[in-house]
Amino acid sequence: MESIGNFFNWLFSDRVGVLVLLGFGVVLFLLIAFLLEKRMRKQFYNHQKSEDDWDLFDSDEE
Repeated sequence: MESIGNFFNWLFSDRVGVLVLLGFGVVLFLLIAFLLEKRMRKQFYNHQKSEDDWDLFDSDEE
């Protein structure tokens, strides 16, 4: 039980622990954004593209 307390103390009070926490949060949100983008691409596959559209994955361009 003490080791869990030490871990949380390190995570929230030490500079390296806070950087690890922030880095993990950034990676987590990037992963979520990537997965949601792929899901939306499957749902709206028949979208008519205009000149203002841009493609995150560049898979449809020749």
